[in-house]
Parts: sequence; C-alpha cells; structure tokens
Amino acid sequence: MSAEQVHRTSHEVEVAAPAGVVYGIIADTGKWPLYFPPNVHVERLEGDERHERLRIWATANGTVKTWTSRRELDPGRRRIEFRQEIPAAPLTGMGGTWIVEELGATSTRLTLLHDFTVADDRAEDVEWVLRATDTNSESELGRLKTLAERWTQLDDLVLSFEDSTHVEGPAELVYDFLYRVGDWPERVPHVDRLDLVEETPGVQVMSMDTRTADGSVHTTESVRVCFPEAERIVYKQTATPALMAAHTGEWSIRRDGSGVTVTSQHSVVLRPENIERILGPDADVAAARRYVRQALGRNSGATLALAKQFAQAATPAR
Repeated sequence: MSAEQVHRTSHEVEVAAPAGVVYGIIADTGKWPLYFPPNVHVERLEGDERHERLRIWATANGTVKTWTSRRELDPGRRRIEFRQEIPAAPLTGMGGTWIVEELGATSTRLTLLHDFTVADDRAEDVEWVLRATDTNSESELGRLKTLAERWTQLDDLVLSFEDSTHVEGPAELVYDFLYRVGDWPERVPHVDRLDLVEETPGVQVMSMDTRTADGSVHTTESVRVCFPEAERIVYKQTATPALMAAHTGEWSIRRDGSGVTVTSQHSVVLRPENIERILGPDADVAAARRYVRQALGRNSGATLALAKQFAQAATPAR
C-alpha cells in the first residue's frame, strides 16, 4: 500500500441461507459475471484451492475497468482476502476481505471490507472510488442474497448451453464478422438497431434492439471483451429481458483440419418471479428454461449461419 491515506469501507448483509452456500458463491469466480451485476468477465490466470490470480473486467460508475487481483482463500474460516496487483486508475491500491459468519443452520452474515488509496489523495478521486465501491458492493451483496436464498432451486434457475457450426473458411473472416458488431443491423436480420462505443480497443459497450420470432422487440445493453489473439469474444448483458436476471455468453473459434468450428455459448439466470407474467399462468421454471433456450439459440444460430456465409463467400473455391 502506498503512502497516501488509506480509506476503508464496510458493507454487510444477512442471508437466509447456509454459510457454506454463501461462501461457495463467493469462491467460484468463474460464475461472478453471471451472479454479480458489476462483473463482466473473469479470467483465472493461475491458482489452486487456496491461492489464485485473476484478471477482472467490471463496470464502475458506468465505465469498464480491468485489473489483476490475487486472492487468498480460507474455506475453514470462510474468509477470502483479495488485493489488486495493478489497480485501475484512479486507484493506487485496493484490497479487502469477504467474511462469512454462520448465524444458524440457514442464516449467515456476509461482510465485505475494502481498503484503498488514490494518487495524492485527490478529493474528487476519493469520492469517485467511494461511490463505485458503495454501488458495486451493495449490488453484489443484494444479488448474492437473492441467489443464495434460492439455493434449493438455483440449479434449476441457471442454465448453460452452446451451439456450433463448421465453417469452410479462415478464422480471421469469422472473427471479423463477430467483432464488427456495429455492422449487424445491415448483416443480421433480427437486429433492428445497434449503438456501439469502443473507447478502449477490444472493449465494446453496446445497446441493441432484437426482434423475436413473434415479432416483439427486446432492447438489451451489453459489454463485450474481445480477444483477437485467442479468437474469442465474451460478453455480459447489463440490461436483460424481463425473464432473465443475468445473461453472459461467448463466441469462440477453434481451427480444425478443414476450416474452423465456431461456437456460441450462453449462460442465464432465470427470474422466477416474472415467469407467469411473461409466459402465462401455467408456466413453470421448466417452461422458462425451454423458452429461453429456444429464443437465444434461434438468434445465435442465425448469427452463426450468417458468419459462416460471410466467411465462405469471401473464400476462394478450392
């Protein structure tokens, strides 16, 4: 920690769920983008059951920040300490602790502590970080409480699936089609409108209107993180349709002997309180899973087919 003043914050929530469930959600950073609203993407760079190093992309006061962190996990005490290696500006240091306290068999207190410094202790920067820390911490604890208190049905509310297609064309052309999302209103029939901002190369913030099979239009907002060297694009919807509490996904390209295989992967958390309103009084979680699988698969399948057509049309016949 640098010589600037150390600022500290504390946020806590009581959760009607077992302490092990609460700790398990915090420990599983692979699901953070799906479970925690501010988190866009997490890459586990290295680690084991006790130590890990992460690259994190998350929103803070409406902007996308990225940093690397180290975490020390203590499942016995149900504590996790974290420290950013290279903090995102205006921070010069940031760390903290997750503390899970068992209050009863199905009652838990969760506390999230932060400490941070900013360069020269500038008042406007301190205020910015405090606002971001308060907003993100309250959002994370609120969503964690909701998820953990549905722990007996969480496996049914979360679904992941993927669709793939083989392309007889170069990976570069497929990636170009997926990356140039600003061109999708002209290239992808179910996209009516798309506004795109890419202030940092490879980090795309977008708002999109998509048309479903019944003719209705849904507006979503997303953040996409692009990895051209790995030929993959991950994304997080930051504004979702009413049936979904969260939606993350990935476009990936794998080269094979005669071309490439392109895969669209989706992960979703359903919003059970909206199922009957959206799908009718007889609908249940199983019906919602089928509906979301079909709707998302239909649109991503159409996009995969168009990416295939684009790449193969531009490839000279062999």
